[in-house]
Amino acid sequence: MTKMKVTNWLQKNTMVLILVLVFVFFAFQKDGAILLPQNITNLIAQNAYVFILATGMLLCILTGGNIDLSVGSVVCFTGAIGALLMAGGMNMWLAVIIMLVIGLAIGAFQAYWIAYVRVPPFITTLAGMLIFRGLSNVVLNGRTQSISDQAFKDIFGGGATCYIPDPFGGGTINVLCLIVGVVACLLYVGFTVRGRLNRVKKGYAVDSLLSTVLRSAVIVAAVMFFTVKLSQYKGIPAVLVWVALVIGAYGYLTSKTTIGRHLYAVGGNEKATKLSGIDTKKVYFFAYANMGFLAGLAGVLTIARMASAQPTYGDGYEMDAIGACFIGGASAYGGVGTVPGVIIGAVLMGVINLGMSIMGIDQNFQKVVKGGVLLAAVVFDVISKRNESR
Repeated sequence: MTKMKVTNWLQKNTMVLILVLVFVFFAFQKDGAILLPQNITNLIAQNAYVFILATGMLLCILTGGNIDLSVGSVVCFTGAIGALLMAGGMNMWLAVIIMLVIGLAIGAFQAYWIAYVRVPPFITTLAGMLIFRGLSNVVLNGRTQSISDQAFKDIFGGGATCYIPDPFGGGTINVLCLIVGVVACLLYVGFTVRGRLNRVKKGYAVDSLLSTVLRSAVIVAAVMFFTVKLSQYKGIPAVLVWVALVIGAYGYLTSKTTIGRHLYAVGGNEKATKLSGIDTKKVYFFAYANMGFLAGLAGVLTIARMASAQPTYGDGYEMDAIGACFIGGASAYGGVGTVPGVIIGAVLMGVINLGMSIMGIDQNFQKVVKGGVLLAAVVFDVISKRNESR
């Protein structure tokens, strides 16, 4: 590759390379404790809420660098409602549906003020953060509400048996997990090849073949690494299924649907988008209503994992979601960002958290490191945009 192509490839894959370097660094700490199968499983379980919320946050950021500060409080509020309903004897599925509907209703409520009254998203969601954090304390009366429904904890990622059963199992290796990993890699390679051939056929610009092969090789290697590690513990965590469904659905939505194109268009140039006949108010409304829905889902996963609801749950979740988006390549100006990039950002934050915890680093210093990583990612985005404009 020429120097220009190498530079472009490095810019597009900077966060992937940083993720690999950070993971390798922690692999040499504490006798490689981060590589233990149980810790790889913990990496997924402990950061499931980041994957879910960051996917929704991306849609808000695409509209012009806007964010939702209320998601942590909404997670706590919906979780509190769900825990109380199940404690009162309600069927878990009905309780989950109510939690999702409440999350969607909160998102729609905030979306109305943002999209149609034009209250700035920062102010609207800041108010939501305070309102629903307060309401969480009110409905829980400042106490912890435990959850005893084992089926709920298992299905949504909480209990000790919350793993997909292996029909081929019995041994020390989870065969189903390996099969799923291989199939996922084959599907990824197939879709990558098909997409490249279609773009070439239509005359669109494509990355060089070497660049595509290198990127695919790194992704396949990473997927198989995680797959092998999971297979050596208990297999596929139930929470990973929910995360995969969300990632797949929103990856398709942002790249293959009309509303996905509208989100990018609004973030790129809202005035031009409006003049072209697109109802930008509906685009804003969709982004923030959807964020509320995913916050409700994150509330379900959170109380399932913790087996309880507390007034403090969700504290700081919004910052993790926002950080994952910007670290994963979303632009602070809007109109740029992808779901795979966000997932890379979320994994990077998860690796940093887990690695520093294993090393016994103080929680306060961990926040310093995450803040520095976030600042570096945004500075990189700003400098890249400035260089492109020149």
